[in-house]
Amino acid sequence: MRKRPDTPAWSYWRTVLGVCAGVAIVVIGSMTGHVAKADEVDCSQYKCIALTFDDGPSPFTDRLLKILQDNDAKATFFEIGNKVAANPEGAKHVVEAGMELGSHTWEHPNMTTIPPEDIPAQLSKASDAIEAATGQRPKLLRTAGGLINDAVLAEAKKQGLADINWDVIPFDWANDSNTAATRYMLMSQIKPNSVVLFHDAYSSTVDLVQQFLPVLKANGYHMVTVTQMLGPREPGSTYGSRDNGPPANQLVDIPPAEIPTLPNTPSPAPMPNFPITDIPGQNSGGPNNGA
Repeated sequence: MRKRPDTPAWSYWRTVLGVCAGVAIVVIGSMTGHVAKADEVDCSQYKCIALTFDDGPSPFTDRLLKILQDNDAKATFFEIGNKVAANPEGAKHVVEAGMELGSHTWEHPNMTTIPPEDIPAQLSKASDAIEAATGQRPKLLRTAGGLINDAVLAEAKKQGLADINWDVIPFDWANDSNTAATRYMLMSQIKPNSVVLFHDAYSSTVDLVQQFLPVLKANGYHMVTVTQMLGPREPGSTYGSRDNGPPANQLVDIPPAEIPTLPNTPSPAPMPNFPITDIPGQNSGGPNNGA
């Protein structure tokens, strides 16, 4: 039997061949769906992040969905019920794209200051609109501004909804077209298992996501839904907070040449929310109380 050579050169090439084989396995596995597909990732073994988008559906939602799909990224959308009722196709597209869809209440009021008797309808009407549009009744809730209290949580429990706030708030709506400021917050705050608050009612946010997803991927992150990352949530429970924690500063940036170029389109004004006319003193958010 011929003896296997045991020289430094043989050891070197054996290592090279092993590395090449490993790379081939990863590449082939990715092509065939067996390595780290977004909806198969075990977030206890891999770095995950849950990107969430509030206030849709909007004119920019479909472009955002295409960007997410092109990057094998999943996300969770918290949509306003009366917007879903006015644009059911927009909500349907979110679910058809494989994303998670949660409730952002019916009108986007401050749920902690409305009359207690108005709380049930803010949740049920939004869930009804989402179910009518998508065939799926939501299990997750996010209130306007993340404002929540025991009365809202008690009603959420009755209606089978778990409240989800966030770990990272990059203030995309306040910065709007100043995406550098939003990007700075993301670079400094994101860490494994972060829930990030965005809004898909701004084209500038969609621009930012298109250019930031490669940064997350280069840092080994998998973009998944809230439920995939956190697991099923108990109705009436609440997760996260309304504020950023201390800076993490764990992300490594990518070279400018690797950042995708943006389409040559202007950033339109934010899409307003519908005014609240049935609850005195309430503001639906957005410019001019949604007008």
